Amino acid sequence: MTESPGEVSAEPDLVGRRLGDYQLLRRLGRGGMAEVYLAQQISLERQVAFKVLRQNLAANETYVRRFHHEAQAAAKLVHANIVQIHEVGCVDGVHYIVQEYVPGRNLKQLLTHRGRPFDAPQVALILRQVAAALQKAADEGIIHRDIKPENIMLSTSGDVKVADFGLARIAAGSDKLELTQIGMTMGTPLYMSPEQVEGKAVDPRSDLYSLGVTAYHVLAGRPPFDGDSALAVAVQHLKNEPVRLESLRPDVPSGLCRIVHRLLAKKADERYQRPIDLLKELRSLKIDGLADDWLADMPLWGLDSVSNTPALNAATQQLSRAMLKQAMNRRKGSGWLTVMGLVVLAFVIGSVIAWTQLPPPLLVASNLPTTVVKKYETIDEQYGAALLAQNNTEQLSKIEPAWKAVWEYFPAGTNPHRQRLTRLAKGRLASWYVQENRFSEAYTLYHELASLEETESEFRLQGLAGEAVVLDRQDRKDEVRERLPTLNLNRAKLSGLDTQLRDQVEALFSKYKVEPLPATKTS
Repeated sequence: MTESPGEVSAEPDLVGRRLGDYQLLRRLGRGGMAEVYLAQQISLERQVAFKVLRQNLAANETYVRRFHHEAQAAAKLVHANIVQIHEVGCVDGVHYIVQEYVPGRNLKQLLTHRGRPFDAPQVALILRQVAAALQKAADEGIIHRDIKPENIMLSTSGDVKVADFGLARIAAGSDKLELTQIGMTMGTPLYMSPEQVEGKAVDPRSDLYSLGVTAYHVLAGRPPFDGDSALAVAVQHLKNEPVRLESLRPDVPSGLCRIVHRLLAKKADERYQRPIDLLKELRSLKIDGLADDWLADMPLWGLDSVSNTPALNAATQQLSRAMLKQAMNRRKGSGWLTVMGLVVLAFVIGSVIAWTQLPPPLLVASNLPTTVVKKYETIDEQYGAALLAQNNTEQLSKIEPAWKAVWEYFPAGTNPHRQRLTRLAKGRLASWYVQENRFSEAYTLYHELASLEETESEFRLQGLAGEAVVLDRQDRKDEVRERLPTLNLNRAKLSGLDTQLRDQVEALFSKYKVEPLPATKTS
């Protein structure tokens, strides 16, 4: 029996070791999945960031596969504003990813050391370069899913680099690799889009929302929402509108404030639909400190290189000079420069859920009483806690009780809001059961959804689709065929399902040779 990912053992210190072509010099940072070292590549005589999968996860094939998929997805993104992947491999049982080393700091570190918000020209130039990076990712069918200040690096040369495409998920409709399974709502709560908080399918507009939160943070000096915990903040992304930037920073041009608040629209349809649309809007901005043609050098239809030109990078160079001065003052410290954006997600999520610190349960998950799960004040927070628990790579044993706590702590009764969140929770737990090959338990929950009243068509369709998937896994072909006609009749509505379940149903249509129904002709 392999070690559970929840059973964390001390990681060996690899400083001083040579692994293949790489001499590991010092540790840069650590997170839930990996540790990052500064390394010297011997053959090319260059410094790189050497990312090592943690030992307890390396024993789990799922995590090894995910770790390598991270590199494969990000390696396709060759762009001046994206941290580059050089190599992925395994030496002496150590799984690693070699990435571009960016000497500099991330936006969160800069904001802390400055002690004051960024100026409008700096933010405009940062938005410009991050949007270009996201457009490149969107062109490749990749969604970042964790845009935040920690993942936006500013190099000492003044260029912006987006880091940590490790959470990337291949966009729906792409024939490329999908990195995250259904039910894995990845992202950091402070910067999650509303659709991420709700566990819905995401597209590049989700990244744009997170970019809006980041821009708001560096302009206002604080994120748009406050709360006692990151979880409480995540819920506010669904319900609350942020204070207008114009009232907090009257010195910031109204056009830039308008852009940031459009990025923060609750409904994805009300945001910019593509990163390139944001770039077009930025093109029309007039900002003191930037020439009127500050984007003229950047053709919107050729975004492979959008780093700053000498004429335009004064604002980010100002930050770079400040960073260099701080670096010289702190040179004797060994840990001043960390690549936190590469590995921060699991650490952050783990820190905001107090109950994940409980000792591993002695019973199997299905027999655990829900008393091991912290009870929150509202069902929204309880649901959010379950989402976060499912993202925590070190606490897999807590996923099931976390979802069950949603309806056990907050019985739905006749409350419509509780009913909806209960059904969402059961659907997500059912999909997790499928991933774990616990088909009987998955079928029970899917059947409950499929048996709802006809007015609950969204959940009925999800339940029916889930039943078909489970029955196929159990080789109960006749029962699958009984459900496929209804699913085929509702084929157009399948787009409302999560990406994974929709793709599974489409695979069933192909496997069982179910052709789409002919379009209805109007007289």
